[in-house]
Amino acid sequence: MQGKSTVDQMDMLLKRHQNWTGSKRIRKSFPKGGLTDMASGMRGDDAQQRRRLFLKTALAGTGTMLLGGCVGSNLGSYPGNQIQPEAQPQISGEVIGSGSVRIGLLLPLASTSTDASVGTVFKNAAALALQNFPSADLQLLVKDTGGTATGGRAAAQAAISEGAELILGPVFSAAVSGAAQAARSSGVPVIAFSTDTSVASRGIYLLSFLPEGNVKRIIGYANSQRKSSYAALIPESPYGAVVEAAFRQEVGRGSGRIATIQRYKQTGSDTSDLVAKTSALTSVLNNIDALFVPAGGSAPSTVVQTLVGQGADFGRIKLLGTGQWDVGQIKSNPALAGAWFAGPEDQNFTTFAQQYQKTYGSGPPRNASLAYDGVTLCAGLVRAAGQQRFQQNILTNRDGFIGIDGLFRFQSNGLNQRGLAVFQLTGAGVQVISPAPRDFRSGF
Repeated sequence: MQGKSTVDQMDMLLKRHQNWTGSKRIRKSFPKGGLTDMASGMRGDDAQQRRRLFLKTALAGTGTMLLGGCVGSNLGSYPGNQIQPEAQPQISGEVIGSGSVRIGLLLPLASTSTDASVGTVFKNAAALALQNFPSADLQLLVKDTGGTATGGRAAAQAAISEGAELILGPVFSAAVSGAAQAARSSGVPVIAFSTDTSVASRGIYLLSFLPEGNVKRIIGYANSQRKSSYAALIPESPYGAVVEAAFRQEVGRGSGRIATIQRYKQTGSDTSDLVAKTSALTSVLNNIDALFVPAGGSAPSTVVQTLVGQGADFGRIKLLGTGQWDVGQIKSNPALAGAWFAGPEDQNFTTFAQQYQKTYGSGPPRNASLAYDGVTLCAGLVRAAGQQRFQQNILTNRDGFIGIDGLFRFQSNGLNQRGLAVFQLTGAGVQVISPAPRDFRSGF
């Protein structure tokens, strides 16, 4: 393919794997079994004649992921498949894949770590991604962080010394901070899985589901449905502090008012303080039309049970939640029917989870898709962007990418934005009442 632009090369691939309309668009006629895109959106206007890049993957009925192609891009023209293998340092430790581009995969894996199961799940998801992309030109250098700053720094240094061009992981904030120290000094970008926004910075990107995005989506939707008077029950924790700040900002953006915010402490299964703070809402129940309960677990059901006993009218007061509600015990609880929460659409995750279950014998946690999407993103950029694959302007492409969990993009400060749906609980599951956006042209 020498002498052809990236667009030309990927158009050839697209014609080979997908239906081509001939009009710079992709016809979504995929084999039965579902669809998942890892796309660099780049939706431009005709006046500027920007080109759009898609790193397209189609989920076939067999569960095999194939790199389909790309069309149009404002990335410009890159050398694409002209990566020439060079002598690379010797690798120590576990390796997944046999490609020429090395990626560090930093996870808590030590048997002495209580978080080892998390690391194992993420490693499995990453391996599944390469299994589904047999032509991906990647090698994953698996390194254990132990979940600590020291371990993260040592793991990143080891991966970089062995030729890693990008770091995927770590999972926990302390390890991300350690890895970031080593990565910055070497100019190697990091795509981490932590939800702690304090560790994000230029070149240190978070792929995780960030609480701010969840709050913005659910409160923004409630505002659009003419909810205007809010109360909130928020845990006293770093997570709670982030959520409260975002809540205040989004209610203000919609010109709403906050009647009260009750902050509660919870240790283990002890919900006594949550019950007490919920009871303190009695005086404002007649003056609010929305109640925000961001925490998952037993919190939503405890709140509803407590307030129903005090005569709360949940036909008038809308209960609002976040992606922490995206678990079976909440989605199947009849007492929560009618409540809304924000989260990624789960059609593609369901297909991924089924394949994970078939491969590893147990179902994955909801965030396992992060490792899968991280690997497929790297595979797509290696294929499409050549030697400039992991440069900042590529990773922070403003039109973003599409993965198992939908639309996302990295910002220059390391945070991300995601296209989330709004769900309504039915008592036996959920229904989408506001679909996730398919591009970043509006609403962000």
